[in-house]
Amino acid sequence: MFVPIHDGVKLKYVVRPQTTYSLIVLNIVVFTVVVLGVLGPENRADTALGVIPAVLFGHAVLAPDLAWIPAPFTLITSMFMHGGAWHLVGNMLFLWVFSDNVEDAMGAARFLVFYLLCGIAGGLVFCLPDTLSESPLIGASGAVSGVVASYLMLYPRVRVLGLVFNVVPLRIPAVFCVGAWILLQIGSALFSQGGQIGWWAHVGGIVAGLALTPVMKRKSVQLFSEQKS
Repeated sequence: MFVPIHDGVKLKYVVRPQTTYSLIVLNIVVFTVVVLGVLGPENRADTALGVIPAVLFGHAVLAPDLAWIPAPFTLITSMFMHGGAWHLVGNMLFLWVFSDNVEDAMGAARFLVFYLLCGIAGGLVFCLPDTLSESPLIGASGAVSGVVASYLMLYPRVRVLGLVFNVVPLRIPAVFCVGAWILLQIGSALFSQGGQIGWWAHVGGIVAGLALTPVMKRKSVQLFSEQKS
């Protein structure tokens, strides 16, 4: 287990990563609103705003009082729902450490599109193996996984400060710590049985991140930079 804390890569094109900050704030606000019960019981909000494979593909229909939005839009709303404080903290920590430099490499508007597309891809890949499932997917993990994959393509040599086994502070090149994290997501998707984590959403986000980064980065930004920190 490796928990990232800081990467030390300076921004070159933007003064502040406004899209990154806005996404973090929005996720926290939505989580707070849900926890406080403003939208009703938490499980009710998860069902209404999470992406449910059977509903998305027309095999099931939500009760009228839960059909708050058309099913395709849940591919977006589900990204801002979280199943607990630690779920939120984990996703926001990865977003805080890695996304500012990805936003810098793409620009604020393109990064927002990139983030949403990675989340949508994650939702779709989660749904496809079992389109009859009625379990909702919630969380930003698909989108965040795309950001992490993009960071690996952009800054593989940067040393990321983090806690190994959640305890030992070390600086490890991104190609190793981020690469190992990506392999863990893929392995978990292939070999984990059941559980509450949507591993395939992570994989979908990773694949989308790898595919979209060369297209959405600034022309002046090189892939696989030799920059170190």
